Order: sequence, then structure tokens, then C-alpha cells
Amino acid sequence: MQLFVNDLTVMDFSYLCPRRGMVGESWIVDVILDGGLNDESMVQDFGIVKKQLKRIIDDYVDHKLVVPAENTKANIHHPQSDERVQVDFLFDEDKWIQLNCPPEAYAFVYSETVNKKSVTHYLKDVIATHLPENVHDIEINLREEIINSPYYHYTHGLKKHEGNCQRIAHGHRSKILISEDAENAEWLQTYWAKRWQDIYIGSNEDIVDANTLSFEVKQFTSANCFQYESSQGIFEMAIDKSACELIDYDSTVECLAQYVLEESRKKSNKRLKVMAFEGVGKGAMCGD
Repeated sequence: MQLFVNDLTVMDFSYLCPRRGMVGESWIVDVILDGGLNDESMVQDFGIVKKQLKRIIDDYVDHKLVVPAENTKANIHHPQSDERVQVDFLFDEDKWIQLNCPPEAYAFVYSETVNKKSVTHYLKDVIATHLPENVHDIEINLREEIINSPYYHYTHGLKKHEGNCQRIAHGHRSKILISEDAENAEWLQTYWAKRWQDIYIGSNEDIVDANTLSFEVKQFTSANCFQYESSQGIFEMAIDKSACELIDYDSTVECLAQYVLEESRKKSNKRLKVMAFEGVGKGAMCGD
């Protein structure tokens, strides 16, 4: 007997790619449980499936930076015992991303690449230890939201957030809707999709001098350096300037919507409305 749950959750995370750098992503999760009936004549109670499996997925992937641990471009070490983990990652042949964060900020996938196949194997191994005896197997389907308009991949961290959004490198795959005088402005949407393709959006107030960081920055002249402390610990990152956009706000979706509106006003003198999404089915809007 098989029990299926579609749209179990959405994983909002970022991952490291040798070609693209740091990529914000949002994947919808569907699951199928294969097993016999229990004493309640069920494979498993839907309420339990939704609660427990969602919690596991949230704990192990959601709002984390997923690192391909077997990629030769990744160097992972523990400079200050198990309380900190440093990751140095080379992308686009000559650019670096370096992080020094609490271990909860990462998910390490033992593969050369982060893709749906490698993340599925990772999740199946994790979930297998939590399945009841009558469940023999689990099938996981990871899929992207179907978006028929321009979209971007961005990564950020929200130091003022009490939850997992405070982690310095997690992200989203998000569409952007902009109208001019109540008419769809696809040219502006396309502009932002290109501007924020695989981008790290950082706040100017979190910028620090490279000498402030606890590690040696590999690209002193071409890196933006970030550091902040929140309830989960101290988060540090150095990333090539070409992969960043700096703003004078926090990078909440509310502030990003306002930023897009203000920047778009420089390109259009019409009445504008912005709907900025944060992953799937949620976001913020503002306008004239």
C-alpha cells in the first residue's frame, strides 16, 4: 500500500555550484510512503506524516547552505572545534565564497554536485531512521514551482530574525511581478531577473573590514565581507563582489519590494506596483 502527500512543504535554501556560485533555491516536496497497514488500518496518519516529515526536512535542509562535500572546489574544516565550521568554495574558476558559521547553517551532501538527485538521496538517508516499522520505503519528489514569468535566484541572511532566517546564506527562487499604470511591465521583470540572477543580497550595515573576520580572506580587494551576531551565533562570510548587491535595508522581502520599487522608479515615470515573492506563494507588495 502507498500513501502519498503532495505539497508536503517547500524547502527554501541555497547551494554552492562551481559554475554559478551561491544559488538560492525553492523546491516543493512530495512524498510517497510504501508499507503495510498498522493497527489503525493505516500506513500512517496524515497528520503525523505532515508534521514529522516536514520537521525533519526543515531541520536538515530548509534555510541552510547546502554544500557538495565531495566537490574538489570545496574545502571544509573546523577551525574552532565543532562549534564552528568554515567552508571555502571556488567558483567560476577564480572567485571565492568563504563562510565561518555555526554548523546548523550548513547541510553537507556527499556528492560532487547539489541537484535534485543528490538532495533526494540525502533526505532519504535521514528520513529512513525515523520511519515506523510498517513503512518499508519512501519516495521523495523534489520539484520547482512552474513560473511562466521572469524570476531570480537570491541568497540572503536576516540577522534580526529569531528563527532560521538569521542564517547568513539561505535563499529562494522567486518570481517578480511589476506593473506600470496597472499594465504588466515584463521588461522591468526581465531586468530584475537578470540583475538578481544568482545574487547575494547583503545589507551595508553588515559590511566589515576583511581584517575583522576570523579567517584570512582569499580575495582581499574583490570581496565583500559580512559579519553579524544573532541568537544562533556569529555568522561570517566573504564573497566576490561580482556576486553581490548591497542595499541600505535589511533584506526582508518587505524591504526588497520597496527597494525594487525605488530602483524601478529610476527607469519608469509611470505608476508602479511591485509584487516581490519569497520562494513559493508568499511575498510582499508595494506601489504608487
